[in-house]
Amino acid sequence: MPALARRPALLALLIALASWPLFLFRLSVPHMIVFDEIHYVAAARQLIALSGPTNIEHPLLAKELIAASMLAFGDTPFGWRFASTIAGAATVAGAFALALVVTRRVRAGLLAAILTLLGFTVYVQARIAMLDTFMLAFLIWGIVVLAGSMRGGSVTRWTAGAVLLGLATACKWAAAPYVAAAGVAFLVLRRGRTDRWPGMRTLPALALLGGVSVATYFLTFAPAFFYTTDALTPRTLLPFQYEMYQRQTQVLPPHTYQSNWWTWPLMIRPIWYLYERADEAQRGILLIGNPAVMWGGLVAVAACFAGWVKTGAARLLAPAMLWTFAVGIFAVIPKSLGFYYYYYPASVFVAVALAVALDEWRVPVGRGVEAYLLLAFALTLYFLPVLSAQALAHAGAFSRWTWFSSWI
Repeated sequence: MPALARRPALLALLIALASWPLFLFRLSVPHMIVFDEIHYVAAARQLIALSGPTNIEHPLLAKELIAASMLAFGDTPFGWRFASTIAGAATVAGAFALALVVTRRVRAGLLAAILTLLGFTVYVQARIAMLDTFMLAFLIWGIVVLAGSMRGGSVTRWTAGAVLLGLATACKWAAAPYVAAAGVAFLVLRRGRTDRWPGMRTLPALALLGGVSVATYFLTFAPAFFYTTDALTPRTLLPFQYEMYQRQTQVLPPHTYQSNWWTWPLMIRPIWYLYERADEAQRGILLIGNPAVMWGGLVAVAACFAGWVKTGAARLLAPAMLWTFAVGIFAVIPKSLGFYYYYYPASVFVAVALAVALDEWRVPVGRGVEAYLLLAFALTLYFLPVLSAQALAHAGAFSRWTWFSSWI
């Protein structure tokens, strides 16, 4: 491990490769469309055929990646979901890299990777063909690359980070606020400090961030120019964005699993992606966070804020602010309905905050870290049947995992 600690890029790759088989195992179960796959698999089929626009309320990139996966592995459950497993593995490695960039400590990075993997949300999202999985993979690495360039001062790294944020936005518009947040963070962190992003001038850096991310976003619409019906043109590309906005902000009818943004950190209303007979057995997939990670992470966020007030340490402020921003933007975004899966980025940032807190206060916590990880692992084994669509005993088996009536 000491040798690997000196090669963080290799260690991040190994973490991704180690987590990937967990997402691949029994990926085809169930052999049916699950939850919002009904929208995105259909959209991917349309992209493969270039037959015309569909699911136009969202950008194209995530659906293009699902389509590429289907071209490689067929129009099958494995083909629908394979690309998501890569995004999930990249997200676990991204959590490691984010904690490492923030703290410069490999131990914090490893804790972040473990807690992210045990947090449930990445595991579930990495095994379903949905947009959020891809958005977060690009988003977290965009944040890592931009933050890493603060010390390296490389225009190339800054540009790469902007590309990654543009790709995240091209998966789902929920990533767009992070581009603006990156610009604000650049201004705040650089104020009065010449050692941060050395060699980069302020206005050109901001122009590069905005210009590259926007250009990257629009480039992902290239396939739409080749539709056989209603193809985009340079003249219609911008008006099409407004049509997307109208679809995004339309008032939708109530949904069984809708929830308000302030309920997500407390996991008041998780989502059953599946609960029915499938593959000759009763099966369920519950999108929920690991209680030890999600609720413990809230304590960690508060501790990080308190520690920053006391010490001024940026390593404590950064993960707490990321979590706060990831939740807070949904108090502003004009959506008529909210769902727990919107909390997906925040669920990873809270795991990173928890890892940073456990590492920061490692002396008083002591052996409690191992006990905490064992608790998180035990809860993973407990919930695994309804995270991985295992065969359940009977139709009423859900009651074993629904601790509260709002979880039903």
